[in-house]
Amino acid sequence: MNTVKILNTNISEISISEVSSFLNNHNSLKVAICNTNTVARCYKDDQLSEIINSFDIKTPDGFPIAKSSSILYKNGQRRVDGYKVFLSTIQDGLSRNTRHYFYGSEDPVIQKLVKKLKNDFPGINIVGSFSPPIGSYEELLEEEYVKDIIETKPDIVWVSLGFPKQELFINLFQEKYSVESNLVGIGAVFEWVAGTKIKAPEFLANLGLEWILRLAQEPKRLFRRYFVDNLLFLYLITKQYISKK
Repeated sequence: MNTVKILNTNISEISISEVSSFLNNHNSLKVAICNTNTVARCYKDDQLSEIINSFDIKTPDGFPIAKSSSILYKNGQRRVDGYKVFLSTIQDGLSRNTRHYFYGSEDPVIQKLVKKLKNDFPGINIVGSFSPPIGSYEELLEEEYVKDIIETKPDIVWVSLGFPKQELFINLFQEKYSVESNLVGIGAVFEWVAGTKIKAPEFLANLGLEWILRLAQEPKRLFRRYFVDNLLFLYLITKQYISKK
């Protein structure tokens, strides 16, 4: 698929329905849901940039990423956010009995997530879930923490460990165990679907203001992301735009 360069990250030119189709009809895919934090961190970290760019799909998750793609490359790119990718893929996979596995987050969140999905999508095929202990992504690659995924062989493993831990985990997990499951780093989506955190209304997200609600819910964890990395992104993308012109 085509990609465009946003700073140092090769972002896919793709739609939500196309991501869903890939996940439901192919295997061994690695998917990164990319927002401004992803792209800014990759700009500062060459090793992380190389890993993210090795993923098969890098979706333009946030409004600034999609808008930058649209302005710089005149491709009409729209947001391909993790929340919609998650729900669309589940809905589209019902007819083919797609096998889902949920890895990460906290156990109460996972339990509420599974209950919500079974209620909203009767017939969903959930083959397993696991909330690992707190640890580095290297520690979580020990067989005791991934054995269930390997044995159940899900079509899609949704990974919620936060960026960049989940992407680093996905990259080495596929490399170490040669699994055929599709692996998707999904961030806070588990909590939004489970209802343990509030997702911003769509009109705010489409205006690029989703961060306000997220920051209000987690100010300590997200302060650096929104007031350092996001400002860095705005500065650098402006330079890229001027340079391209």
